[in-house]
Amino acid sequence: MAGEELCGYPISIFFIVINEFCERFSYYGMRAVLVLYFKYFLRWDDDFATTIYHTFVALCYLTPILGAIIADSWLGKFKTIVYLSIVYTLGQVVLAVSAIHDITDTNKDGTPDNMTFHVALSMVGLLLIALGTGGIKPCVAAFGGDQFEDHQEKQRGTFFSIFYLSINAGSLLSTIITPILRGQECGIHTQQQCYPLAFGVPAALMAVALSKDSTGSNRTPVPHFILVNTMLIGNSSLQLCSSSFAIKNRFRHRSSQYPKREHWMDWADEKYDKLLIAQVKMVLKVLFLYIPLPMFWALFDQQGSRWTLQATTMDGDFGGLTIQPDQMQTVNPILILILVPIMDSLIYPLISKCKLNFTPLRRITVGMFFAAMAFVVAAVVQLQIDKTLPKFPSNSEMQVKFINAVNRDVQVTAGGHDLPLKPLTVLYSTSLHVLFLCLQFEDITKKPEQGANAIRFFNGFDTALNVTVGDKEIGYILPNNMSEYTSVKHGDAGYWIRNDAGLECFVKQELGFGSSYTLLIPPTLTFGGKCSEGIQKILDIEPNTISMAWQIPQYFLLTAGEVVFSVTGLEFSYSQAPSNMKAVLQAGWLLTVAFGNIIVLIVAEAATLEDQWAEYILFAALLVLVCIIFAIMAYFYTYIDPAKIEAHFANTEYGEKERKKSLEMAKKASFQHQDEDKKGSDSSSDEEEESKQSKM
Repeated sequence: MAGEELCGYPISIFFIVINEFCERFSYYGMRAVLVLYFKYFLRWDDDFATTIYHTFVALCYLTPILGAIIADSWLGKFKTIVYLSIVYTLGQVVLAVSAIHDITDTNKDGTPDNMTFHVALSMVGLLLIALGTGGIKPCVAAFGGDQFEDHQEKQRGTFFSIFYLSINAGSLLSTIITPILRGQECGIHTQQQCYPLAFGVPAALMAVALSKDSTGSNRTPVPHFILVNTMLIGNSSLQLCSSSFAIKNRFRHRSSQYPKREHWMDWADEKYDKLLIAQVKMVLKVLFLYIPLPMFWALFDQQGSRWTLQATTMDGDFGGLTIQPDQMQTVNPILILILVPIMDSLIYPLISKCKLNFTPLRRITVGMFFAAMAFVVAAVVQLQIDKTLPKFPSNSEMQVKFINAVNRDVQVTAGGHDLPLKPLTVLYSTSLHVLFLCLQFEDITKKPEQGANAIRFFNGFDTALNVTVGDKEIGYILPNNMSEYTSVKHGDAGYWIRNDAGLECFVKQELGFGSSYTLLIPPTLTFGGKCSEGIQKILDIEPNTISMAWQIPQYFLLTAGEVVFSVTGLEFSYSQAPSNMKAVLQAGWLLTVAFGNIIVLIVAEAATLEDQWAEYILFAALLVLVCIIFAIMAYFYTYIDPAKIEAHFANTEYGEKERKKSLEMAKKASFQHQDEDKKGSDSSSDEEEESKQSKM
């Protein structure tokens, strides 16, 4: 039954696109801040945070096969989307609750007292999200493709580009908004970065998508939706069983006395019809082609892990506009929104006019090559970053800061040398042999977190001083003592210093990203007004000097690769799938993403490379190798039209049934004719016998 159309497209398509926008906003918004949540809230190190991040993403792309089987064999695509969206929304809510630090902060010091509770709740939330988002992934794209009729083949091809645009529009807005929400401070007892809000807003958007999905679900049929009953066409579980039967049957007839068959699936024709076997062959042919593809996703999904962590060591100042490390991920969807229309309306038509056969599989090959080049650029950027990073002492070393706390010169013996130390000045040394007139303090051992700055104060004044940094009160610092490091944001910073008499002075400082300072308060400090000139600012760690803008080229190359790889892959998966296995093949495509994230875990753990740039080069080299293998496989691939193949087998099967029916009717007619002849013969014999008897 034909549905209503708008501009040549089914109206239901616009409904699906809006829902996909909401769902993708929810997913990418949560994922944008996830690795930072692991590192800074749950307090995991970089490697473990990366491991759990990619494990979660892999799980999100492993569950689509489950959703596809449920959709194709049981509930149908629409009901599968609605029911698993409920699970999805619940998971988002649980994750948002797990990020509320006040739940277990019984002593109100700003640190959760039961971190195990938060970790367990986070893992439950992520598990539900993975099940929900993964389950609906293969259904939405295939459900959208089902809305088109045979005469709308061109519109169906354009739909996948529009569908991908909606994904990236949701991704763009969420990766802009959720880092801003994360940067807010919230809490009941103490104010901290607001991860509950960053996770809560995506949860609300998922609830909106769910309400849109369920609209009309109590009415049958759902307005404007074409609901394809795949169970009338075939059962994907039955097709999987046919594959299993073919393998078992081939194993039982492995002797050389049995003739070989053209394809191993042909061993199932004793039990299953030829149409079903042909459909399974089509799917297996495409799935075999998917084997090299996970390597692309192994690189692509590192935007949210390694590249985000790389950005934390860079300068986020864009001409007065401050960019957070997780906001750099917005470059990808921005470029998607620009490049997809350019590719569809300019690049592809231009290539076609040049009479170049830029087939879908060739596009996928080019996309993989672009991704490899992106990681080469990322390695070059990392080399430049490494030059600016401080060299921290190894485990066998200790870097110590010596501060002269008296108002006269002293000498420090370091490495066998006597070094003069002026009043209230600093000396760095690895030697612990010092004169009694010096105080010894351990220096910071790592870069400040998330591009913030680490500030501490040394009180050289003769009385205790109260120090306030912005709206954070450090408290009193005793004479000749050092405060703990305080995290201060990028930009203009202000410090208030007060003595016991209530007199105060204000210190102003311009801060970059990732620096560390020790501020020395001299015994001659004069209170009243500004006293910046009297405070000595000792630089412990240089601020980040490499701008985050240098990540844009690597994002551009990776996004260009994604456009020609992923959009083409969605369309290719749908076009090469039989009518009753659209969702299953979409799930197979998504499964490549899961295995890609598993590859990240394996390579990162097995390689054990100390330098991050070397790991980037390793991934780029592996993808180039896989790209060559895939190009060879694609060369021997023959494109098919599943509809024609199914029609051929359906007609052949129908003709076979008709032939058998005709033979049965002919045989039945023959039997009837023989019976009539026999009856006629018997009647003639009776008449002859009666005639003989009458003559006698």
